[in-house]
Amino acid sequence: MNKKRQSNYRGLWCDKSWGLQRQRPFVAVRVRKGYRMRTLIISGGEIEKAFGGMVLKEEKWDYVIGVDGGVKFCYQEGILPSRIVGDFDTLEEEILKWYREHTQVEIRKFNPIKDATDTQIAVELALQIGSKEIVILGGTGTRLDHVLGNIQTLYLALERGVDCQILDRHNRIRLIQDRYIIRRAKQYGTYFSLIPLTTEVKGVTLLGAKYPLYRHDFTVLGTGSLGVSNEIVEEEVEIRIESGVMILIESKD
Repeated sequence: MNKKRQSNYRGLWCDKSWGLQRQRPFVAVRVRKGYRMRTLIISGGEIEKAFGGMVLKEEKWDYVIGVDGGVKFCYQEGILPSRIVGDFDTLEEEILKWYREHTQVEIRKFNPIKDATDTQIAVELALQIGSKEIVILGGTGTRLDHVLGNIQTLYLALERGVDCQILDRHNRIRLIQDRYIIRRAKQYGTYFSLIPLTTEVKGVTLLGAKYPLYRHDFTVLGTGSLGVSNEIVEEEVEIRIESGVMILIESKD
Protein backbone atom coordinates (compact mmCIF):
# COMPACT_ATOMS: atom_id res chain seq x y z
CA MET A 1 0.00 0.00 0.00
CA ASN A 2 1.64 3.24 -1.14
CA LYS A 3 -0.98 5.78 -0.24
CA LYS A 4 0.02 9.20 0.98
CA ARG A 5 -1.91 10.42 4.02
CA GLN A 6 -2.66 13.96 5.10
CA SER A 7 -0.84 15.00 8.26
CA ASN A 8 1.03 17.76 10.02
CA TYR A 9 4.32 16.09 9.10
CA ARG A 10 6.10 15.93 5.76
CA GLY A 11 6.55 12.80 3.72
CA LEU A 12 4.26 10.54 5.71
CA TRP A 13 3.80 7.26 3.85
CA CYS A 14 2.75 3.78 4.73
CA ASP A 15 4.82 1.24 2.87
CA LYS A 16 4.03 -2.38 3.63
CA SER A 17 6.85 -3.51 1.38
CA TRP A 18 9.10 -2.95 4.38
CA GLY A 19 9.93 -6.21 6.12
CA LEU A 20 7.82 -5.65 9.25
CA GLN A 21 4.19 -6.68 9.28
CA ARG A 22 1.72 -3.85 9.91
CA GLN A 23 -2.03 -4.09 10.42
CA ARG A 24 -2.93 -0.47 9.53
CA PRO A 25 -1.32 2.60 7.98
CA PHE A 26 0.20 5.39 9.99
CA VAL A 27 -2.25 8.05 11.06
CA ALA A 28 -1.42 11.63 11.90
CA VAL A 29 -1.43 12.79 15.49
CA ARG A 30 -4.15 15.39 15.83
CA VAL A 31 -2.73 18.78 16.75
CA ARG A 32 -4.74 21.22 18.81
CA LYS A 33 -3.62 24.81 18.77
CA GLY A 34 -3.95 26.76 21.98
CA TYR A 35 -2.18 28.01 25.03
CA ARG A 36 -2.40 24.84 27.14
CA MET A 37 -0.09 22.53 25.24
CA ARG A 38 -0.75 18.83 25.85
CA THR A 39 2.08 16.35 25.38
CA LEU A 40 1.84 12.56 25.41
CA ILE A 41 4.94 10.55 26.28
CA ILE A 42 4.86 6.90 25.20
CA SER A 43 7.48 5.09 27.25
CA GLY A 44 8.73 1.53 27.27
CA GLY A 45 6.80 0.02 30.18
CA GLU A 46 3.60 -1.98 29.93
CA ILE A 47 0.83 -0.52 27.76
CA GLU A 48 -2.36 -2.47 27.33
CA LYS A 49 -3.16 -2.25 23.64
CA ALA A 50 -6.86 -1.40 23.90
CA PHE A 51 -6.31 1.19 26.62
CA GLY A 52 -3.33 2.79 24.91
CA GLY A 53 -5.19 2.97 21.63
CA MET A 54 -8.13 4.67 23.35
CA VAL A 55 -5.87 7.32 24.91
CA LEU A 56 -4.18 7.98 21.58
CA LYS A 57 -7.31 8.21 19.51
CA GLU A 58 -9.91 9.72 21.85
CA GLU A 59 -7.72 12.40 23.40
CA LYS A 60 -6.19 15.32 21.52
CA TRP A 61 -2.45 15.85 21.74
CA ASP A 62 -0.29 18.71 20.55
CA TYR A 63 2.94 16.73 20.76
CA VAL A 64 3.78 13.02 21.05
CA ILE A 65 7.19 11.75 22.19
CA GLY A 66 8.08 8.12 21.52
CA VAL A 67 10.57 6.80 24.06
CA ASP A 68 12.79 3.80 23.33
CA GLY A 69 10.67 0.63 23.65
CA GLY A 70 7.50 2.73 23.54
CA VAL A 71 8.24 3.42 19.87
CA LYS A 72 7.27 -0.19 19.13
CA PHE A 73 3.79 0.54 20.47
CA CYS A 74 3.63 3.65 18.27
CA TYR A 75 4.61 1.55 15.26
CA GLN A 76 2.08 -1.19 15.98
CA GLU A 77 -0.73 1.32 16.52
CA GLY A 78 0.08 3.41 13.47
CA ILE A 79 1.09 6.57 15.32
CA LEU A 80 3.74 8.93 14.01
CA PRO A 81 5.42 10.61 17.00
CA SER A 82 6.52 14.22 16.91
CA ARG A 83 9.95 13.12 18.17
CA ILE A 84 11.70 9.89 19.14
CA VAL A 85 14.27 9.77 21.96
CA GLY A 86 16.17 7.14 23.93
CA ASP A 87 19.25 4.97 24.01
CA PHE A 88 17.21 2.33 22.13
CA ASP A 89 18.48 -0.61 24.13
CA THR A 90 14.97 -2.12 24.17
CA LEU A 91 13.81 -1.20 20.64
CA GLU A 92 14.27 -3.45 17.63
CA GLU A 93 16.71 -1.88 15.18
CA GLU A 94 14.41 -2.58 12.20
CA ILE A 95 11.65 -0.41 13.71
CA LEU A 96 14.03 2.46 14.29
CA LYS A 97 15.36 2.01 10.76
CA TRP A 98 11.81 2.19 9.40
CA TYR A 99 11.28 5.58 11.05
CA ARG A 100 14.63 6.85 9.77
CA GLU A 101 13.98 5.77 6.18
CA HIS A 102 10.24 6.35 5.79
CA THR A 103 9.51 9.43 7.91
CA GLN A 104 11.10 12.75 8.76
CA VAL A 105 10.58 12.42 12.50
CA GLU A 106 13.50 13.79 14.49
CA ILE A 107 15.30 10.92 16.22
CA ARG A 108 17.80 11.59 19.00
CA LYS A 109 19.88 8.72 20.32
CA PHE A 110 21.51 8.93 23.74
CA ASN A 111 24.44 7.05 25.19
CA PRO A 112 23.10 4.22 27.40
CA ILE A 113 25.66 5.27 30.03
CA LYS A 114 23.90 8.40 31.27
CA ASP A 115 22.56 10.04 34.41
CA ALA A 116 18.86 10.09 33.45
CA THR A 117 16.35 7.52 32.30
CA ASP A 118 14.86 7.81 28.82
CA THR A 119 11.52 8.79 30.37
CA GLN A 120 13.15 11.61 32.32
CA ILE A 121 14.77 12.85 29.12
CA ALA A 122 11.34 12.88 27.48
CA VAL A 123 9.79 14.81 30.39
CA GLU A 124 12.59 17.37 30.24
CA LEU A 125 11.99 17.74 26.50
CA ALA A 126 8.24 18.18 27.05
CA LEU A 127 8.95 20.96 29.55
CA GLN A 128 11.44 22.63 27.21
CA ILE A 129 8.91 22.91 24.40
CA GLY A 130 6.38 24.58 26.70
CA SER A 131 3.99 21.76 27.63
CA LYS A 132 1.39 22.66 30.25
CA GLU A 133 0.02 19.13 30.57
CA ILE A 134 2.03 15.91 30.23
CA VAL A 135 0.69 12.35 30.28
CA ILE A 136 3.03 9.35 30.40
CA LEU A 137 1.89 6.01 28.97
CA GLY A 138 4.13 3.03 29.59
CA GLY A 139 5.44 4.51 32.83
CA THR A 140 4.42 1.46 34.88
CA GLY A 141 5.06 -2.25 34.55
CA THR A 142 7.18 -5.05 35.96
CA ARG A 143 10.33 -2.95 36.47
CA LEU A 144 9.55 -1.38 39.85
CA ASP A 145 12.84 0.51 39.82
CA HIS A 146 11.71 2.31 36.68
CA VAL A 147 8.24 2.89 38.12
CA LEU A 148 9.67 4.54 41.23
CA GLY A 149 12.10 6.54 39.12
CA ASN A 150 9.25 7.72 36.88
CA ILE A 151 7.23 8.84 39.90
CA GLN A 152 10.19 10.87 41.13
CA THR A 153 10.59 12.35 37.65
CA LEU A 154 7.11 13.89 38.00
CA TYR A 155 8.68 16.39 40.41
CA LEU A 156 10.48 18.08 37.51
CA ALA A 157 7.08 19.14 36.22
CA LEU A 158 5.57 19.90 39.63
CA GLU A 159 8.25 22.46 40.48
CA ARG A 160 7.47 24.24 37.20
CA GLY A 161 3.73 24.25 37.80
CA VAL A 162 3.05 21.75 35.00
CA ASP A 163 0.43 19.01 35.38
CA CYS A 164 2.22 15.71 34.76
CA GLN A 165 0.76 12.25 35.35
CA ILE A 166 1.50 8.60 34.77
CA LEU A 167 -1.48 6.76 33.34
CA ASP A 168 -2.33 3.10 32.86
CA ARG A 169 -5.56 1.14 32.71
CA HIS A 170 -5.80 0.87 36.50
CA ASN A 171 -4.01 3.92 37.90
CA ARG A 172 -3.44 7.63 37.48
CA ILE A 173 -0.40 8.90 39.39
CA ARG A 174 0.62 12.50 40.01
CA LEU A 175 2.39 14.60 42.62
CA ILE A 176 0.55 17.25 44.62
CA GLN A 177 1.34 19.98 47.12
CA ASP A 178 -0.45 22.89 48.80
CA ARG A 179 -4.09 22.29 47.79
CA TYR A 180 -5.72 19.85 45.40
CA ILE A 181 -9.32 18.91 44.54
CA ILE A 182 -10.55 15.51 43.28
CA ARG A 183 -14.05 15.78 41.87
CA ARG A 184 -16.15 12.63 41.98
CA ALA A 185 -17.36 13.16 38.42
CA LYS A 186 -13.77 13.19 37.12
CA GLN A 187 -12.25 10.68 39.51
CA TYR A 188 -10.15 7.90 37.96
CA GLY A 189 -11.62 4.78 39.48
CA THR A 190 -13.00 4.24 42.99
CA TYR A 191 -10.04 4.70 45.31
CA PHE A 192 -7.38 7.29 45.96
CA SER A 193 -4.22 7.01 48.02
CA LEU A 194 -1.79 9.56 49.41
CA ILE A 195 1.81 8.51 49.99
CA PRO A 196 4.56 10.90 51.08
CA LEU A 197 7.23 11.66 48.50
CA THR A 198 9.28 14.02 50.64
CA THR A 199 10.77 12.89 53.96
CA GLU A 200 8.01 14.74 55.82
CA VAL A 201 4.61 15.98 54.71
CA LYS A 202 3.06 18.17 57.36
CA GLY A 203 -0.47 19.34 58.06
CA VAL A 204 -2.44 17.11 55.69
CA THR A 205 -6.18 17.73 55.81
CA LEU A 206 -8.75 15.66 53.91
CA LEU A 207 -12.32 16.94 53.51
CA GLY A 208 -15.06 14.92 51.83
CA ALA A 209 -13.25 11.58 52.20
CA LYS A 210 -14.40 8.33 53.80
CA TYR A 211 -11.37 8.57 56.08
CA PRO A 212 -10.90 12.29 56.78
CA LEU A 213 -7.79 13.84 58.26
CA TYR A 214 -7.05 17.09 60.00
CA ARG A 215 -3.52 18.51 59.92
CA HIS A 216 -1.92 15.08 60.05
CA ASP A 217 1.84 14.73 59.62
CA PHE A 218 3.23 11.97 57.37
CA THR A 219 6.78 10.66 57.20
CA VAL A 220 8.35 8.13 54.87
CA LEU A 221 9.33 6.03 57.90
CA GLY A 222 6.35 3.98 58.96
CA THR A 223 3.30 6.22 58.51
CA GLY A 224 3.00 6.20 54.73
CA SER A 225 0.33 3.49 54.60
CA LEU A 226 -2.18 5.57 56.56
CA GLY A 227 -3.18 7.32 53.34
CA VAL A 228 -3.73 4.17 51.27
CA SER A 229 -7.11 3.21 49.77
CA ASN A 230 -9.43 6.07 50.66
CA GLU A 231 -12.74 6.94 48.96
CA ILE A 232 -14.74 10.03 48.06
CA VAL A 233 -18.04 10.36 49.93
CA GLU A 234 -18.98 13.91 48.86
CA GLU A 235 -19.06 15.53 45.43
CA GLU A 236 -15.38 16.30 45.82
CA VAL A 237 -12.41 15.73 48.11
CA GLU A 238 -10.29 18.66 49.12
CA ILE A 239 -6.67 17.91 50.02
CA ARG A 240 -4.69 20.54 51.92
CA ILE A 241 -0.96 20.20 52.56
CA GLU A 242 0.91 22.68 54.71
CA SER A 243 4.37 21.53 53.57
CA GLY A 244 5.88 18.71 51.56
CA VAL A 245 4.87 16.71 48.51
CA MET A 246 2.46 13.78 48.26
CA ILE A 247 2.07 11.05 45.65
CA LEU A 248 -1.60 10.91 44.66
CA ILE A 249 -2.72 7.60 43.15
CA GLU A 250 -6.27 7.20 41.84
CA SER A 251 -7.06 3.53 41.26
CA LYS A 252 -9.60 1.28 39.62
CA ASP A 253 -10.22 -2.10 41.24
